[in-house]
Order: sequence, then C-alpha cells, then structure tokens
Amino acid sequence: MSHEPPHMDPSHRPPYRPSPGPRHHRPQPSHRPRYQPPQDPDFLLPWQSSAPSRPPRWPTPPTTPVPAPGHHSDLRRLRAAYRTLRRGTTLTALGFFTLFLLLSGFAPGLMTHPIGSGLTIGLALGLCQLPVTLLAITLYERTARRTVDPLAAELRRTGTVR
Repeated sequence: MSHEPPHMDPSHRPPYRPSPGPRHHRPQPSHRPRYQPPQDPDFLLPWQSSAPSRPPRWPTPPTTPVPAPGHHSDLRRLRAAYRTLRRGTTLTALGFFTLFLLLSGFAPGLMTHPIGSGLTIGLALGLCQLPVTLLAITLYERTARRTVDPLAAELRRTGTVR
C-alpha cells in the first residue's frame, strides 16, 4: 500500500470537465478603459517630446545628363594619381629587393667583397632592405596626402564630377 496523501494519488484525481465557453475569448477588464488619443494632429502624447517631423524632400534630378561611371575627368585624375602612387612605392620596395636577389645570384663575387670591418656588400644591401621599405611607406603616405587625398576629398565634398 502506498503512503502518499490522497491528493497525490492518481486514483483520487477528480474527473476532467471542460470549461464552459470558447477558450479563445477572454473578457476585457472593465476597470481599465481603452485609451483614445485626441483627433488634433498637434496634440502630443505624454511620451512625445516634439511634433513628428515631416518626411524629407528628395532632391530634384539633375537636368543635364551625367556620363557613365568611369568617364569623368575627376575620376580619371584620381585613378591616375592612385596608379602612379602604387607604381612608385611598389617599384621602390620590390625593385630594391629584386636587385638584391639578382646580385646575390649572378654576382656572388661582388656580394662577398668586403667594404669594412667584416661587412660585405651583400650584407650591407640586406641591412638596407628595412630602411628602403620604410622609405617606400613614407613615400606612399606623403604622395597620397599631397595628391590622392585632396582629389578624393574634393569628389566627396562636391558630389559632382566634371
């Protein structure tokens, strides 16, 4: 025999009786009326701080036809300045490294020639690789600041191209 109280015993459970009425209908509490805002459009609700803003006016389309992208003179100038910038810095850094590799492979006598107390031409050129790379970075930034950035800023500022 089980020592469970009668309310825990499944045989003492009351029979199931469905609740009367539809299950989806819930009566609204009568003590809280629904809020109806005033019909005045200038009326502000308590949590609103200002009148709603008006939608923005879209700019009128340009009257003159705009050429297809890539055919503007300002964009061409910007692309040309950036291309010159890339080529100059790439040739500075990679050109020096390529020269170092070619001399190491085809002129080993020159690369092993001593120039000072235990320092050879090959070792000196290898040690110069870091300053040449830093020079290329400096050249890139200086040229970008002088030529490319002003062109790009002008295009962004005006939003128009010639």
